[in-house]
Amino acid sequence: MPSRSSKDHDFATVGRRTVEKLIGEKLTGEPLDDQNAGKNPAAVALGKLGGAKGGAARAAALSPARRKAIAKKAAQSRWKK
Repeated sequence: MPSRSSKDHDFATVGRRTVEKLIGEKLTGEPLDDQNAGKNPAAVALGKLGGAKGGAARAAALSPARRKAIAKKAAQSRWKK
């Protein structure tokens, strides 16, 4: 099973997308598509807020022994592959 998405890996396409993001518009002069189109703005803001503080809050709430157990399990699963 692939561990990453099956996006287009053509160098020309990736380069074109990169340039378009840098200049802020498509190469044809049209504006870029809005990534948040159709999403609830309040939900997007909450998601960004939760992602920004979630990891630090979880780490602060865990005991050192529990953090060590989680890290050990993660290392074992990484090296098992």
